[in-house]
Amino acid sequence: MRLIHLTAFAAALFTLTPATIHAQAQSETSRAVAGGGISVPGWTGKADAGEGAESLNDAKLSQEGDSLHITTGPAVTYWNPANKASGNYTVKATFTEPKYMNLNSHPHPYGIVIAGNDLGTTAQSYLYCAAYGNGTFIVRGFGPEPFQMNGRREANAAVHKAAGPGQPVTQEIALSVKGDHVECAINGAVVGTYEKSALVTAGKLKSTDGLYGIRAAHNTDLTVTGLSVTKN
Repeated sequence: MRLIHLTAFAAALFTLTPATIHAQAQSETSRAVAGGGISVPGWTGKADAGEGAESLNDAKLSQEGDSLHITTGPAVTYWNPANKASGNYTVKATFTEPKYMNLNSHPHPYGIVIAGNDLGTTAQSYLYCAAYGNGTFIVRGFGPEPFQMNGRREANAAVHKAAGPGQPVTQEIALSVKGDHVECAINGAVVGTYEKSALVTAGKLKSTDGLYGIRAAHNTDLTVTGLSVTKN
């Protein structure tokens, strides 16, 4: 009987361990970035609430040659009010973590934002597709409450994996509106397709027309190049 009890206890401990680890990872709080703020002309943003450091001045967006350099702090969505897209279009950019996970204890995502309406307000809505340096991605939005289109995250062979912490990893991410659907492509491969009717609805997007920009989760250091929009 004692052996049975010990075996059951060990099995329960094994079952709970992944959940415990996940909870500990998710409890990581954002750290304010020294010298934070936005120094790129025309750009603005909004930091996520509820992460400790919640001001735009607790993260940093700067220009380095043809690259945007983002260091968070709290998770932040950045945009330029002049960057708008409507109809059928593709927004893409290349994201590079020079040193994977150098500011965090687990992988954090970053990616493209589209369909931004009422950004910076309590009524904001937008959609983003973001990659992690461990080979997974997430498609998520705010309307204004958060909603997820592919669960917590999803693995795909197209998403590049860093060789290890401190090593570089690069992802080319694109979000496209094409007729009655929206698709996310990472490194040239479509990783997710979503019906527009499932996106433009109560509690999600107001429209697929709107502002576009970029987003990075908390405690992340990366560069962004080639942010552009083309008509489909």
